[in-house]
Amino acid sequence: MIMRKVVLAAVILCFAATGAFAQILEPVSWQFGAKKINDTEAVVFMKATMDQGWHIYSQHVDEGGPIKTSFTFNPSADYSLVGKPAEPKPKTKYEDVFAMNVGYFDKEVVFQQKIKLKKGTTTVKGAVEFMACDASQCLPPDEVEFTIAVK
Repeated sequence: MIMRKVVLAAVILCFAATGAFAQILEPVSWQFGAKKINDTEAVVFMKATMDQGWHIYSQHVDEGGPIKTSFTFNPSADYSLVGKPAEPKPKTKYEDVFAMNVGYFDKEVVFQQKIKLKKGTTTVKGAVEFMACDASQCLPPDEVEFTIAVK
């Protein structure tokens, strides 16, 4: 009986240790929301919060650079997009890996998409693709889907 408990404890310890090394890095979290400006216009907000030391790239990165942040919006009869998503002015740094200056955001950033409403309330669905990097590594591009109620 004692031997069975020892073996069970060893197995549990083994799984716990393996799990600790197999953690998936998710240094960027996203929040989504919307605010109506009037009866026919609204703004959709897409906020990224990065863990300390991590960053994501601007939507405006030259060819040959890192994966830029990009948004796709599912077509809807309830609204139309007005222009492209806006972003604040990014920080810029020269990255040897890409041999160019690149715009990036650290800590947090809010992207905004203006929409024209064709009815009073709607749901905006889509996805954001981005790449997170720190001083020593870049993670593979990630995609987060969103559903935003506009009331």
